Amino acid sequence: MFQRLREDIQCVFARDPAARNSFEVLTAYPGLHAVWVHRLAHGLWRWRLRWLARVLANVGRLLTGIEIHPGARIGRRFFIDHGMGVVIGETAEIGDDCTLYHQVTLGGTSWDRGKRHPTLDDGVVIGAGAKVLGPVHIGARARIGSNAVVLRDVPADATAVGIPARVLGPRPEPNPRFKAMADRMGFDAYGLTRDMPDPVANAIHRIVDHLHEVDERMERACEALKKAGIDIGTDEELHPISNCDLEGLEPEECEIPPRKTSGNT
Repeated sequence: MFQRLREDIQCVFARDPAARNSFEVLTAYPGLHAVWVHRLAHGLWRWRLRWLARVLANVGRLLTGIEIHPGARIGRRFFIDHGMGVVIGETAEIGDDCTLYHQVTLGGTSWDRGKRHPTLDDGVVIGAGAKVLGPVHIGARARIGSNAVVLRDVPADATAVGIPARVLGPRPEPNPRFKAMADRMGFDAYGLTRDMPDPVANAIHRIVDHLHEVDERMERACEALKKAGIDIGTDEELHPISNCDLEGLEPEECEIPPRKTSGNT
């Protein structure tokens, strides 16, 4: 028992840079208190003292703001940071070294009595406000971004963001400065990093690459037509698109032209 308590305290120091000493962690971390209350409630649940287990779980919710059903199965070194509003359902299964932030829900989407809540493998991080719903499986070391709504399985080592959540592509090689920070902290806080690929930016880059390829083919076609003696019209070059032409994305040094107004002013 004391070994488990020591593990719980050490995992707080490993994942929360605000933790200063063991006394503070023991007395002022509701996420830790909620896990300890759950262990007692889960033991009562397994001994079929279901009513007493539910009452103890409700006391834990009243004191910590974290609701964990006594039937949920939770592994070692589980850490709930901040914790307010976290809800974990009856058939949820959580592996070792997982981290949840505030307002996370591991909920169900069915009234069936069978398996209806998520399963988290080891090392999963779920960001603030995320909802993982139904009997989905989250693979080991996966990351769920803040406010994501996960309705499908997420493979191991993947990152899911958005509503509904979608799995991002492979992570790029991180900046050495951020990699050193991540190695020191040991995990990605809130399930997100600054080096994470942006799906919108990736889509725009693919579109721009396609447009460049189309431009090159158009130039080759125009040259072939000219050599064949076919008049293709004006030789004026198209106006190139610069960063300053992208409204809302222009750099600070760009001069933003005034908006056109209607003739009624």
